[in-house]
Amino acid sequence: MDQFFGDNFWKQFDGLIKTSIPLINMYQTDNEIFIIINVPGMDNIDNMNVYVDYATLELKGEINLGLGKDTAIINEITEGSFERKIHLPYPVRSDKIKATYKNGLVYIKLHRLISETGRKNRVNVHLLEDD
Repeated sequence: MDQFFGDNFWKQFDGLIKTSIPLINMYQTDNEIFIIINVPGMDNIDNMNVYVDYATLELKGEINLGLGKDTAIINEITEGSFERKIHLPYPVRSDKIKATYKNGLVYIKLHRLISETGRKNRVNVHLLEDD
């Protein structure tokens, strides 16, 4: 179909048909934002970069399920490189961020910024061990 329609045909439907990856849930209170990021197949958490810049969360990485050579019959779990920017409901502090990873989910807790200065900061994600 790409040969018939051209390589750029499907790009005009981005965001309408294709789901953004990774999938997230975001919750907020008056002073905190809690984000859960779905990243299955993350065999090395250092392959994912999380950045916070004022009121934007940026995610970059790769989801690798390890079965790329097999023929997929049903292929609903997206894999491969991803890059996603998420606009936050308010600016957040760069010095008070907690990010953890367990069982294919990244949990990020952000706190409301009171001052107006902003800088892009890399967030360290820590692996939680099973209890």
